[in-house]
Amino acid sequence: MGVVFLGIMSHAPGLTGRIGQAPAADREAVFEGFAQMRARLEVARPDLLVVVAAEHFANFFMDNMPAYALGMADRYEGPIEDEQWLRIPRTVVPGNAAASRAIIQHLIHEVDLAYCEEWKFDHGIMVPLHYLTPDYDVPIVPVNINCQQPPFTPLARAWAFGQALRRACDALPQRVALLGTGGISHWPGSTQMGRINEDFDREFLRRWTCNDRDALLAYADEEVLREAGHGGIEIRTLVAIAAAAGGGSPGELLFYHGTPAFSIGSCAAVMPVLPTGPARAFSREGGHVAVPDPEAPV
Repeated sequence: MGVVFLGIMSHAPGLTGRIGQAPAADREAVFEGFAQMRARLEVARPDLLVVVAAEHFANFFMDNMPAYALGMADRYEGPIEDEQWLRIPRTVVPGNAAASRAIIQHLIHEVDLAYCEEWKFDHGIMVPLHYLTPDYDVPIVPVNINCQQPPFTPLARAWAFGQALRRACDALPQRVALLGTGGISHWPGSTQMGRINEDFDREFLRRWTCNDRDALLAYADEEVLREAGHGGIEIRTLVAIAAAAGGGSPGELLFYHGTPAFSIGSCAAVMPVLPTGPARAFSREGGHVAVPDPEAPV
């Protein structure tokens, strides 16, 4: 079946752990915005949720920092953070090792990536799941793009990764939802924590919803670090989803709300799922093999 949903959202720990510290109007804006995102996801009826996120030294550290990594397990556990601090109870999240393996076997022809049979979820995945699949009833394939420690993968490579990920997911028999999650502007753990650059955020979201490849790839890391903080490096996860959408019709911003109590500008946006050309499979010898379109005229 392939991809049936494409979207992005924020994932900061403050969105659950400090939810009570925000004004009531801010809380309601976030709850309503994420509820819209959840409704869109439920309409798509995914069998599999592929989450492109940026983890925070929960699984990878300086002795092993892959640019791209995928989980390949039938179960995961999270959150790795303190449950009381994050306000999300620790639980087992279902995976799908066979689907993960199929995605990986496609990707390795185009992307050098790591894969892991053990993966602890931190807030980068658990906060989105808390709002979108609170019953944890959709199997997850976790994907990590290194946004923690330089050298960072170039944005052009994140775009190419998103394209390859779409092709791999379209080859699956399941209905697949692709979700990118990260911050836009935020300065976690620094003296500027709580700062939000709303102008930067809204301009990025404008470029994203327009699916303007050139504009999205025009960001330099120096600019992002200056204007959006080191948390802004996570735009790579969001750029990958724009690439997976393949261009064409514009996306839709469901909401954006800047709340200092959450230390981030909260957002959710979706892209239409459009055909990206003929599906492709890979031969055992390597290389692409065209897959006939079952709906094409004979």
